[in-house]
Amino acid sequence: TMDLAYICEWEKWPKSTHCPSGPLACTWSCRNLIAFTTDLRSDDQDLTRMIHILDTEHPWDVHSIRSEHSEAITCLEWDQSGSRLLSADADGQIKCWSMADHLANSWESPVGSVVEGDPIVALSWLHNGVKLALHVEKSGASSFGEKFSRVKFSPSLTLFGGKPMEGWIAVTVSGLVTVSLLKPSGQVLTSTESLCRLRGRVALADIAFTGGGNIVVATADGSSASPVQLYKVCVSVVNEKCRIDTELLPSLFMRCTTDLSRRDRLPAITHLKFLARDMSEQVLLCASSQTSSVVECWSLRKEGLPVNNIFQQLSPAVGDKQPTILKWRILSATNDLDRVSAVALPKLPISLTNTDLKVASDTQFYPGLGLALAFHDGSVHIVHRLSLQTMAIFYSSAAPRPVDEPALKRPRTTGPTVHFKAMQLSWTSLALVGIDNHGRLSMLRISPSMGHSLDVGLALRHLLFLLEYCMVTGYDWWDILLHVQPGMVQSLVEKLHEEYTRQKAELQQVLSTRILAMKASLCKLSPCTVTRVCDYHAKLFLIAISSTLKSLLRPHVLNTPDKSPGDRLTEICAKITDVDIDKVMINLKTEEFVLDMNTLQALQQLLQWVGDFVLYLLASLPNQGSPLRPGHSFLRDGTSLGMLRELMVVIRIWGLLKPSCLPVYTATSDTQDSMSLLFRLLTKLWICCRDEGPTSEPDEALVDECCLLPSQLLIPSLDWLPVSDGLVSRLQPKQPLRLHFGKAPALPGGSSSLQLDGLIRVPGQPKMDHLRRLHLGAYPTEACKACTRCGCVTMLKSPNKTTAVKQWEQRWIKNCLCGGTPVTDRASEDTLAPQPSHRGSFSLEAC
Repeated sequence: TMDLAYICEWEKWPKSTHCPSGPLACTWSCRNLIAFTTDLRSDDQDLTRMIHILDTEHPWDVHSIRSEHSEAITCLEWDQSGSRLLSADADGQIKCWSMADHLANSWESPVGSVVEGDPIVALSWLHNGVKLALHVEKSGASSFGEKFSRVKFSPSLTLFGGKPMEGWIAVTVSGLVTVSLLKPSGQVLTSTESLCRLRGRVALADIAFTGGGNIVVATADGSSASPVQLYKVCVSVVNEKCRIDTELLPSLFMRCTTDLSRRDRLPAITHLKFLARDMSEQVLLCASSQTSSVVECWSLRKEGLPVNNIFQQLSPAVGDKQPTILKWRILSATNDLDRVSAVALPKLPISLTNTDLKVASDTQFYPGLGLALAFHDGSVHIVHRLSLQTMAIFYSSAAPRPVDEPALKRPRTTGPTVHFKAMQLSWTSLALVGIDNHGRLSMLRISPSMGHSLDVGLALRHLLFLLEYCMVTGYDWWDILLHVQPGMVQSLVEKLHEEYTRQKAELQQVLSTRILAMKASLCKLSPCTVTRVCDYHAKLFLIAISSTLKSLLRPHVLNTPDKSPGDRLTEICAKITDVDIDKVMINLKTEEFVLDMNTLQALQQLLQWVGDFVLYLLASLPNQGSPLRPGHSFLRDGTSLGMLRELMVVIRIWGLLKPSCLPVYTATSDTQDSMSLLFRLLTKLWICCRDEGPTSEPDEALVDECCLLPSQLLIPSLDWLPVSDGLVSRLQPKQPLRLHFGKAPALPGGSSSLQLDGLIRVPGQPKMDHLRRLHLGAYPTEACKACTRCGCVTMLKSPNKTTAVKQWEQRWIKNCLCGGTPVTDRASEDTLAPQPSHRGSFSLEAC
């Protein structure tokens, strides 16, 4: 139910070493980027506080930041988008790190705040008011609106018009709460206030948010004999100044302290956590000694206050409406456990309706209902977050071995037990990352069954439900792919498409590219479906080109109908089924297609790809019976063929204005009109499978004409699929891998590297800018970035200054074609030895 996927460790350097000298901090973003801390110790014993950022698919490509924190870093927090990071230290300094030009190996800290000399014990971004609840009991519903519902939740602070204001809140060891607000002008508005009039030491604290826009802070002084205090914090802006108001809430004592025999054995509270950032009514507490711990789960409930009969007779209104009081009640508690070293809480916002302490049904063993406890003996337990019942256990005794190392018995090591000092669950709770006391990073899989036997159908339903959740939210789904076996791929792709087609047309349009990217990443995991990845990748590129080129069209007269030129182009091309491209072109208002000559010339590379792609598809029609050839699915896809047909018409019109922008073909005859020939064959193929008419097989005459194409035109070789050297397709055998930071591993080939038709990579083959369709040469000299999900390579700086090209490139500043989030610098690998400062990950947001 829990197994080790990989472990990544630091190389042993003679003069310096990474060591966790103090408490560690670790955080996992919704884009599957992980940030964690270590200290870099030099030969003269000086410590440098380091923040490391890595992508879970390429953990060895770690980017290390010299944080310039003077004291140990106590807190790390990603924002809701996964593109900014907060760090706080034991000297009261808070820094806000953001990506420079959306690149995850280029970070800057332009803003921050400080509470001089007061260590930060808790830190959080202000809530933006977005909360999506998952209804596991409705996972079989047809509508996404029933499975995932938007919860009414107010932001912590709003600007004019209701827009949430960005900022962060922190709690210090002396009992201060500090709030920093990021104004739209870029300035930081900071205010600090005491939590209560009588300040005391705060050893532990945590922050949660309420639906009404308030903030709840829980604090403890570290002693189990002292109460856990809770405060309500209200933030407002008055006269351009930040105002903080605090109010004392009901406090509680841990249950284990009421037992006189256990009070002295568990003297310290070592962990204090709300069960979720937006769930201030439930809190998790852990009291520990040097050898053991007890964990308790508490809930804040509204209870009726009994009223004496005398008062009810004097005031009948009191009897009708019974007064209530807020009171903490313990939900569950564990027996004595080994000493807890770290706690990780789930981020999946599962609706807890009908999910109290009864944990009998399968849905209540769902991953999002479990939290992780790490112990000093090296084990990790997943327990139910309400009942604290154990659901899965991992023992670290099975240390990972290199892939090529034989399974020999290892000598027993002496010294302190390796255990996690910091842990984080992924956003779907299907993976767990831990940083141990040697500074190593371990990645664990958590089975969707959570320790209970589930049939294949129910396991597939769990994975499908989480894939749908990622599709709706835009979160990265790498941690779900860890659990997809090759035999599941076909079923998951079919069921995902089936659920997608049940949604409303408007929602389908919003999710159209995201589901293609999801299908592509799934098909990479099986050798039977790997060629479909080429088709999905090409379809994403086709959709992007079509929407961009159509957006360049402008109505000739301002007083035009409500339809845009692009919509009219689609409507006319769908209505007119003539195979002559010139007859179709006559029905269009060609004045709407007039563009600047420099713009048309700058688009030639994209137009060339469209022409080459049409030629390749038609030439492969005689071999349509072989599903192992890339492009197979396009031959029966009427929508995609119609899109290509529209683009051919647009290219034909633009070719009349600027002949040099036309696709270049190598023909055997100088008098042959290649565009007309390809349009005629493409139209015949489109008629066979278009949505409006009955589908039919291509006739023999069309197949014979396509067979003659290689003798009439030179068939281009398409660069179908960028090379990706990620981990997820190589983790299927479930044998843990040992990796090293900063050193790319020699991993065994995954399913996506199979040498199938169209996927063969020749050594020294010229590299391609996959988004601009420009050749970079075998050894590129330009600085490039490459997506770690699909391997898509593109130059960092644009070689073209045309407005239309800028519009195209603007699409890929924050996102990648495949919908993946992180990318890594690859250009240096093909030239000279890379410099460590230029290594690491770039980042692209999900499409």
